[in-house]
Amino acid sequence: MSLANKTTLATIKHDLEGYLGKKISLRANRGRKKTMERTGVLEQIYPSHFLVLVSEENYQRRLSFSYADILTETVELTVYSNDDKKIPFSVS
Repeated sequence: MSLANKTTLATIKHDLEGYLGKKISLRANRGRKKTMERTGVLEQIYPSHFLVLVSEENYQRRLSFSYADILTETVELTVYSNDDKKIPFSVS
């Protein structure tokens, strides 16, 4: 992995840290024309991945994604502001 990619992944992680505990919406490409769209809360951030807590009808589950998923656009995130406005997450 090149140095540019390492710093980009660190930038994504740093940018996500500001949204801990916030409501987010995600769209994940699962391959073969399968996409998953969920809304949840950014729960935890780890060195190589992050967790989103998704509440569905009768249960909660945690979804794990890597920062590389955002970099390769496999996962698209949208962050909700305090007044429920959607703000697309982009790599700065």
